[in-house]
Amino acid sequence: MQIAQLGQPVLRQVAQPIGGPEEVRHESIQHLIDTMIQTMLLTPGSGLAAPQLFVSRRVFVARVLPFDGDDELADVGVFVDPQLEVLDDTVESEFEGCLSFPELKVLVPRHRQIRIDFLDREGQQQSLVLEGQPARVVQHEQDHLDGILTIDRAESTRHIVKSTEAAIARAEWMAKQRAATNETDEPR
Repeated sequence: MQIAQLGQPVLRQVAQPIGGPEEVRHESIQHLIDTMIQTMLLTPGSGLAAPQLFVSRRVFVARVLPFDGDDELADVGVFVDPQLEVLDDTVESEFEGCLSFPELKVLVPRHRQIRIDFLDREGQQQSLVLEGQPARVVQHEQDHLDGILTIDRAESTRHIVKSTEAAIARAEWMAKQRAATNETDEPR
């Protein structure tokens, strides 16, 4: 399946809700979910939103669930009509990639801890509290549903780098962060 690339209008649209449990269980939505999971597994990504497959609907899949080791799909969550709530005002910045522009990495500030309420693929209401990398992945995919890309979250264009240069940029950014922290910690 082809993934929508930067510049495709579908990536800038606010996706339409799926609806209730009956709509989630409809054959067309189940097929979309299956296609999204298969596509995500064939890519180096941790998640995939429907708009990235040219479908402007509020559903994404993400590898954020606890892995039990027996089922290769055990860590894949299906999030239909998700709603996020920030649980911790702490914001952490990390470089993120995106399947819609894999040649770039973007330094993105995200909340450390969130709660997500959603319908699962059976149409059952669910709620998860996530922190760290799983919270980051979910916020990234949720942004896709709202027509927001990582490049929109960058605090500076200097925080958008080629994927091949991301390790160098990350090291430089972390050194600046450490230097800034040391300056504020120095006694006066």
